[in-house]
Amino acid sequence: MQQSINTQKSKKTMSTRVVAQIGILAAISYFLRFIEVPLPIFPSFLKLDFSDIVAVFGGLSMGAVPGFIIVVIKNLLQAVSGSTTGGVGEIANILIAGPYVLMICFICRKVKSYKNVLIGGIVGTIFMALVGAVVDYYIVFPLYALVMPMDVIINMGTVLNSKVTDLFTFMIWIVIPFNLLKGAIMTVVILPLYKKMERILRVK
Repeated sequence: MQQSINTQKSKKTMSTRVVAQIGILAAISYFLRFIEVPLPIFPSFLKLDFSDIVAVFGGLSMGAVPGFIIVVIKNLLQAVSGSTTGGVGEIANILIAGPYVLMICFICRKVKSYKNVLIGGIVGTIFMALVGAVVDYYIVFPLYALVMPMDVIINMGTVLNSKVTDLFTFMIWIVIPFNLLKGAIMTVVILPLYKKMERILRVK
């Protein structure tokens, strides 16, 4: 009986700790979201940020679901605190960055290792690029077109790449390359950080 009570208390304490950790990491991720790096080879509205790296380490430590929850909370905070996209960008980030975070955490669910993190980063980057193209094509860009003419958006891509002539080619020559580059850069940043925290994460 006493053992059962102690087990319940332990689970409750663990649950409380996980919720607290998710909240802290989501807040850190939210503030990192404001540090954006524009890439000259892409339209100005496509910017690189490293906020989702926090969610990756949260997921490696606590599990894939908490990692994804961190991504969701970060975007909810962004949406309610002054979204510049009317919430469209935040929804897109959840749907696009989410698969990247989930893939790394899923591949590392049994064995956390440098090799698995690398594999997860590569697979996650590919998923992010493919899912990103679908989400942008069918959801994000049509919503953006409600406030900015689609021709203007397409032209921003055409200026950088003459092969961009419509929304489909915009996905092929702009969106997919951007997400591939973003995923590759995040993975490159994650790997040395993981090496430093590998023992801690394995204990978790």
